[in-house]
Amino acid sequence: MEQGSAREGARPAYAPGAFPRTPAEGWIPEGRVPEQARGEQARGEHTHSEPPAPRVVQRHSVRGQILDALRAALVDGELVPGQVYSAPALGARFGVSATPVREAMQRLAVEGAVEVVPNRGFRVSERGPRELAELAEVRALIEVPVMLSLARTVPAHRWSVLRPLAEATVTAAAVGDRAAYAESDRAFHRAVLTLSGNEQLVAVADELHRRSQWPLVSNPATRRADLLADASEHTALLDALIAQDLNVVQALVREHFTGAEG
Repeated sequence: MEQGSAREGARPAYAPGAFPRTPAEGWIPEGRVPEQARGEQARGEHTHSEPPAPRVVQRHSVRGQILDALRAALVDGELVPGQVYSAPALGARFGVSATPVREAMQRLAVEGAVEVVPNRGFRVSERGPRELAELAEVRALIEVPVMLSLARTVPAHRWSVLRPLAEATVTAAAVGDRAAYAESDRAFHRAVLTLSGNEQLVAVADELHRRSQWPLVSNPATRRADLLADASEHTALLDALIAQDLNVVQALVREHFTGAEG
């Protein structure tokens, strides 16, 4: 359960796809930064001969926009596990200074998505199957009993209100937009768990969910078929919750966490 809708036409600089994967596509390798960022680059780095034209980001809540863009790039695999990225180089692609990029990256470091590399930038964390399995186990320990409890007590009409959220994950999966799917997936799970009335549980579960969406180093791109299978479990889960079929609820949630994206 994790990704969303293909975008038509030109994309803003901070949308998924703003991180070219090869030098031919305009990717700025680590250690090579535009001239305007030279003052902030790490010692010994070379400059790119043709820096990309500045791209403007709305000035309000710049850090928040950059953080969202970096998270989307992580999910999409545009920020490659094991690769080091400098704040000045990424800032040049967004048309902003290195400061909001560095602040956003520091937040991602707290979340475990990247690690600080002194005097160079930030390395995208490399995850293996074991970490993903551990996250799935912890999520199941939290969410399965909560959903079983909700299935016994929440009336059918309240579950029906969540139907558009479940359908949004299917729409996102159908076009293979992993970043949008990740957002719609978390929105659905948050809405379900919010019915428990436990805000701390919702916050903890959402953070675990986000961590489970980062791609494995060995499999950075999730296939559209896997996303569709994952998304279909949302609508099936709603049907089971409405019917108060506890066995199906438990089976679907556990399968959901151990599937392609969790």
